[in-house]
Amino acid sequence: MLSFTGDPFQEGLDKTMVHEPDAIVAMAGGRITHVGPASRVASELPAGIEIRDFGKDALISAGFIDTHVHFPQTPMMAAYGAQLLDWLNQYTFPAELKFADREYARSVARTFLRENLRNGVTTSCVYCTVHPHSVDVLFEEAEKLGMRLAAGKVLMDRNAPEALRDTPQTGYDQSKALIAKWHGRGRLLYAITPRYAGSSSPEQLSAAGALWREHGDCLMQTHIAETEAEVAWIKELYPDRRGYLDVYDHHGLCGQRAVFGHGIWLEEPELQRLHDCGAALSHCPTSNFFLGSGTLNLSRVVKAERPVRAGLGTDIGAGTSFSMLATLGEAYKAAQLNRQSLSAGHAYYLATRGSARAMYLDDRIGSIAPGMEADLVVLDMRSTPLIDFRMNFARDFAEQLFIQMTLADDRAVQATYAAGRLVHDRAAEVTTPFP
Repeated sequence: MLSFTGDPFQEGLDKTMVHEPDAIVAMAGGRITHVGPASRVASELPAGIEIRDFGKDALISAGFIDTHVHFPQTPMMAAYGAQLLDWLNQYTFPAELKFADREYARSVARTFLRENLRNGVTTSCVYCTVHPHSVDVLFEEAEKLGMRLAAGKVLMDRNAPEALRDTPQTGYDQSKALIAKWHGRGRLLYAITPRYAGSSSPEQLSAAGALWREHGDCLMQTHIAETEAEVAWIKELYPDRRGYLDVYDHHGLCGQRAVFGHGIWLEEPELQRLHDCGAALSHCPTSNFFLGSGTLNLSRVVKAERPVRAGLGTDIGAGTSFSMLATLGEAYKAAQLNRQSLSAGHAYYLATRGSARAMYLDDRIGSIAPGMEADLVVLDMRSTPLIDFRMNFARDFAEQLFIQMTLADDRAVQATYAAGRLVHDRAAEVTTPFP
């Protein structure tokens, strides 16, 4: 069993990482009831409780958490040959136009959620489309699975096809109705979602800020400083603002429970402001590499003097994999390109408790402890012939973890549990079907 009790970037792995070589994790009522050495926990369990033994080569972790992903872009993954702004116009907007069809949107939502569970992702912070029913179908399907999910209707009133634009008022009204319907219903949370400053007018950003003030327990998600060209364009669109982050801050969109995607090209005063207000950044390395956007310098984000909350995102569909293990491998490469090293322990923290903290959910998910919600992934540490061979030469647990984040993918996920319910079982070749 692997879990974390704190932030290893600030406190060190020795004080925060918990590794139990032979563990039992017990669940009831959707929550973890017992966790610890099998020799102790087995004697504490009620008589007749069935224990599933995944074997000595398994690792139980908190479910992975994806802090930045676009479910409508699942059908357009691997779209060739464009950088961000052209990519939006060539691929993304045409793909999202299809979501005017509610049942098409539902079919994509089901595929998206199944892929999450196959990859051990139990919570995501999701961008939908401008269509309110895109939020409805995603939440309806996630509710059937008992998943904890945050999502929101994209707000977009300019620099997009007319059929994908709302207005400041309709965006506000539709989002408010969706909040009333879904936020806090079961394990579902609403995220107020202005796509980014280039596709929202100042009036729409102001309306989004007003909505967030009215519903401060919602999340707020948007994009920031993904590419240099985007940063330059935002300066042209908002010449009176000091920088990209100040555009959002000026409109009341910078604070606790804000999750900003990317942030590659943010300057030091902007990182300081994120720290001061308690907002988070989502690091999306596979997307950043795929679009040629740049490489986030994670060491700048989490530096000890003013750490910014940080999580990981797949950023499907510019991102190239639903696998958080693959995403960890690319995060390591991004760190290397910035002349830093990202240890496996720090990486797994980002994918679990760190991402939960970015979403202000670390009191509920992201670690394994009694009382926490029972979202778990069970990994097979020898999932392929090559990994099986390579593991024979691993010197310690840290190296075993690093092998997984470098070589493993969805095949490593033996089982996924959401609120204590088995929703993906590799052995049975079953991901929970939808009714």
